[in-house]
Amino acid sequence: MIETKEEKVHNVFEKISPSYDRMNSLISFRLHAKWRKKTMELMRVREGSSALDVCCGTADWTITMAEAVGESGSVIGLDFSENMLEVGKEKVANTGLNNIVLMHGNAMELPFADDSFDYVTIGFGLRNVPDYMTVLQEMYRVLKPGGLLTCLDTSTPTIPGYNQLFFFYFRHMMPLMGKLFAKSYEEYAWLEESTRSFPGMKKLADMFQEAGFDHVRYVPHSGGASATHFGYKKKEQ
Repeated sequence: MIETKEEKVHNVFEKISPSYDRMNSLISFRLHAKWRKKTMELMRVREGSSALDVCCGTADWTITMAEAVGESGSVIGLDFSENMLEVGKEKVANTGLNNIVLMHGNAMELPFADDSFDYVTIGFGLRNVPDYMTVLQEMYRVLKPGGLLTCLDTSTPTIPGYNQLFFFYFRHMMPLMGKLFAKSYEEYAWLEESTRSFPGMKKLADMFQEAGFDHVRYVPHSGGASATHFGYKKKEQ
C-alpha cells in the first residue's frame, strides 16, 4: 500500500521528534534561529495580539511569538505530530509562559473560525503539507482582515555554483548526518525531497497572491537558502 504524503510526513516527524531540535541546529549550522530572529524583527509584532503558529513542531516559534505578544496576548501552536507536540509541551512548561496553548490538528483543515487571529506563522512546515494552496487559503481564512501571514521556509538559491552546492548538501550530506546522529537516514532523505520540490521565492509569492493575500513580499536569507514571505489579509471595504 502506497503512503500518501500526509501519512509519510506524519511518520517522519513522529520518529525524529526526540532528535529534531538538535538535528535542526546541526543541519542549518544554527542559522534557522538567526533567520527567525530577523523575521521577528521585520514582523514588529504588537503586544496583546492573537497568533496561530501552524505546523508548530516543537514550539520554538510559538514560544517566540508568545514572548512578543506578551501576557495580554495569546498564541496557539498547532501540529499534527503528537510526538513533536510532546517535546513542545516540555519546552513551554520550562518557559513559565501562560499565554500558549498547544493542540493537535491538521493545517489542511484548521479548526478555527474565520477572522480569528492577528498573526499566523508557519516555519519550515509549508513544504511538508499535501497541498500548499489549500493550507495558504486556510491560513488566509482564519486571519482577521488586515492580519499578517508570515512563512519562513527553505528556498532555492539563485547564485550560480551556490545553487548546486546547496542541493548537493541537502541530497547527500543531510541524510548522512541523519543516519550518523539520529539513526534516521530515510527520514532525512525525505526532508531533502520536500525541500527540493518546494516552490522558489517568486513562485511562492505568486501563490500567496493567488490565495488572496495583499502586499506580498519576501526576504531571502543566506543567499536564498531560506526565505521569509509576508502577506496581509485584505481589509474589509
